[in-house]
Amino acid sequence: MRIFNFPFHLLLLLSLCFAAAPMSIVDAAAQDLPQAAANEEKEKLNETIDKGRTDLTAARGRIDALKQQVETHADDDARLVDLKAQVDEATRAIIAISVSLRPRFEAIKSRLAELGDPPAEGQPPEADIVTSERKQLGTERSLINALTGEAEDLSISATSLSNQITDIRRRLFTETLFKRLDISAESFNIAGSALVAEMADLQRAFGSWIKFVWKFKRLPLLSAVLLSLVAALVFLVGSYRLFGHFTHRDGTIVDPPYIARLSFAFWSTMIQTLSLVALLAASFFFMNSFNVLRADIAPIISSVLGFVGAVYFVGRLTHAVFAPGRPDWRLVRVSNAGAHQLDWAVLTMAVVSGADYVFSDVSEALGSPVILTVMKSFVASLIIGAILFVISFLRPVLAPSGDAEERGRPWPRLMAILLRLTGIALVVACVTGYVGLARFVATQIVLTGAVAATMYIGILCGKAVGKRGAFAETRLGVYLGERYGLGPVALDQIGLAAGLGVYAFALLTGVPLILLSWGFQVGDLEQWAYRLFTEIRIGNITISLMSILGGVLLFVFGLLLTRWLQKWLDGNVMDRSQIDTGVRNSVKTGVGYLGVALAGLIGISAAGLDLSSFALVAGALSLGVGFGLQNIVSNFVSGLILLVERPFKVGDWVVTGTTEGFVKRISVRATEIETFQRQSIMVPNSLFINASVGNWTHRNKLGRADISVVVSYNSDPRRIMQLLKEIAEGHPKVLRNPAPMAIFSAFGESTMTFELRAFLADIVNGGEVRNDLRLAIFERFREEGLGMPFKKDEEVPKDPPAEEETREQLPEAKPETRPAPVVNAQSGKTIG
Repeated sequence: MRIFNFPFHLLLLLSLCFAAAPMSIVDAAAQDLPQAAANEEKEKLNETIDKGRTDLTAARGRIDALKQQVETHADDDARLVDLKAQVDEATRAIIAISVSLRPRFEAIKSRLAELGDPPAEGQPPEADIVTSERKQLGTERSLINALTGEAEDLSISATSLSNQITDIRRRLFTETLFKRLDISAESFNIAGSALVAEMADLQRAFGSWIKFVWKFKRLPLLSAVLLSLVAALVFLVGSYRLFGHFTHRDGTIVDPPYIARLSFAFWSTMIQTLSLVALLAASFFFMNSFNVLRADIAPIISSVLGFVGAVYFVGRLTHAVFAPGRPDWRLVRVSNAGAHQLDWAVLTMAVVSGADYVFSDVSEALGSPVILTVMKSFVASLIIGAILFVISFLRPVLAPSGDAEERGRPWPRLMAILLRLTGIALVVACVTGYVGLARFVATQIVLTGAVAATMYIGILCGKAVGKRGAFAETRLGVYLGERYGLGPVALDQIGLAAGLGVYAFALLTGVPLILLSWGFQVGDLEQWAYRLFTEIRIGNITISLMSILGGVLLFVFGLLLTRWLQKWLDGNVMDRSQIDTGVRNSVKTGVGYLGVALAGLIGISAAGLDLSSFALVAGALSLGVGFGLQNIVSNFVSGLILLVERPFKVGDWVVTGTTEGFVKRISVRATEIETFQRQSIMVPNSLFINASVGNWTHRNKLGRADISVVVSYNSDPRRIMQLLKEIAEGHPKVLRNPAPMAIFSAFGESTMTFELRAFLADIVNGGEVRNDLRLAIFERFREEGLGMPFKKDEEVPKDPPAEEETREQLPEAKPETRPAPVVNAQSGKTIG
């Protein structure tokens, strides 16, 4: 028989060969492993440092190029906005380089702390490998420090360039606004000649462009117009489906409520204006995308489209606010004549101001002299100033009688003075040569005034919609209530959310328009929006709204996942394993706590909050516990448990110890209970955790009312039970299922005790029902001649004891005596 097989011989041979190998080879192999790891780590470090140095070099070159571009375009505000955005982006890239080196620097710092200081003179020398590692780590730290220093210097340079751009833009705005020009007859002559030449150039440019487009690009032009109409139609149809009932006046309403007038003014202005803007923007976009527009025509077309949108917006707003033909839908108290006059005056100012900007863009596109642009703004500002001055003498205010047909009253004195001073100031600014300032003020009066009025109307509309009970009375609220069966509380919550949505819509559309009219560029708004959502600085803390939103979403996702896992474990794993109910509940609760804790940690980390900062709170809490705050911490933790487990909620009827009443408020320290005597008692939360708590309304308000009735022995027990059931069944608040029952509960020395048990849908009404049943029992038993016997030498107590509130003793008219009971001599028990 063969004892050894081939695999065993092979294994034995390999073992002998390894044992016979020289120890130097084994030692060398053991030493090569850490050396190889060290070399690999060094190569990774070199790659990181080389990449950081390369990125810094590229960033330095980019900053230098941006400096040159800033010097070249120092007079172009729009170009400076783009350059500032590029500088800010380069600054963030430089900071990212420094941040990428920080983990390695912290690792080196920790490793050097572990190695400690080199041995002092006279102490035993350390191992060569430790000295070599310390030297290598020191070299690496010096390289990282050098790169970090370069990154910081470059970041400071980029920040300085960004601030320089801001200063240049501020200077440009100030110089443009307060630049004084020489207004003379010669200036008008030059401007007149330039205007004639400009009109000829404009006619020639547009004529050649139209001929070229119609001959060679007819199909792209028609396609662009068709797509524009489709885009506007989609927006208009969608808007009307959502807000169509807000955009037209209901002719059947004689005196519409204020919320209806506000809603119509706001939504009719916004929806119709946005629909037109969608059409205009889509037209320009598609014509530009299909190469229909020429370089000299595109700015003019853009300006004309913007002019149409702005004038339409102001016209819709004034028509909705003043309502010249519908005084019952008017938002301001002006007469019919005043409404017509103000409507036309505001619309005229909008047309004049918009035409001024269109003509300025035309002059710029055609390369006309600057004096022509100045004279156009001069004329436009004079017209607007004159209109304001004339408006101050109108009588638009509604007459005291309230009749819109009567001649109105003049403006309030302060308002009239303000209008006159503004008009005179515009005229004086133009005459003295400050045309830029006059043009700016005139534009803000028209455009900013219109936008601010729309925002104000939107805020009032949101306030009216969010008012308690207001949304349920609107047509949309009535429709939602009928369609989905929503109650007043749900509709009120929807109204509150709708009001907040209207606030946000009004602000998000109005504020950017005001900023743009005040000279800010679209790039400024984009940068501010980016900083708002990513870089809100409060001291040394940086808050990112996007990170916070992401953290909240992750927490909600983790919470939903935890609830699903709880349900899956309870309904599949533990249910099939036939685990005890108590164990299942414990496992389910533990998984819930663990899931919520993990979801909270993940959400906090994703939100960008430093968890290490909570160490201070934990340390302070531990210190407080050590100095005698055990009760406070116990109540705090108990409150958290109560808020999570919800063994009772606000409004529940609870009983704990000697305290009984309704829960009014649950906080993390104590729970407020209001007794039936309207006394508020603050119960520490730890008592609810460490003691038994009764909750009459935990799952539902179903409960049982018990009433004890005592009668004499000469009464028929079955008749008593039948009467009690009839009385209970006759009460409207006693449930039929479960049915009421009467029980013969006890024998007394001279009485029999019965108990009526009635089930109620709302146990909170138990006191009222018990009182009604007692009265019914008393009246019915008196009709039947039933009562409780007393001994002849005793009187009937006038008032039952307070502690026997649940027992009812019914006195009978004539107390009776019974024979003395017979006692069994052997057993000592009473017979009968």
